[in-house]
Amino acid sequence: MRYLRNQTALPGLHQRTLQLVATALALCTVLPAQASQSLRCNGSLVGKGDSPVTLLQKCGDPIYRQGVCVSMLQLGWVVTPYRPGGPAAVLANQCVPMEEWTYDRGPGTFLGVVRIYNGTIESVRDGDRSR
Repeated sequence: MRYLRNQTALPGLHQRTLQLVATALALCTVLPAQASQSLRCNGSLVGKGDSPVTLLQKCGDPIYRQGVCVSMLQLGWVVTPYRPGGPAAVLANQCVPMEEWTYDRGPGTFLGVVRIYNGTIESVRDGDRSR
């Protein structure tokens, strides 16, 4: 095996930037850990990655549609002309607009809540129990 000699440590700014990027990537893999299930309608399944058109064809119109703002951690870069060393990485929560469609699965069952983002189904989860 060959070892590298004379390795130099990254300057403080670049090391902090790499730490922020690593943290952001770690959080992105942890945060969307909701249950990604599917919704059964009329004997067909609809799930993550399907289009809203497919959802409407298989399940019909929802009982309720709502626009929601989902807070997601975003990585951004700030360039300041008075600070030497180049741009700095910044993590910030930003509102990502999505739509939630609610389906009634029948009496005594949980409502199905389908979250739609950017033209596809982002997630399916159980809502409250219907009466």
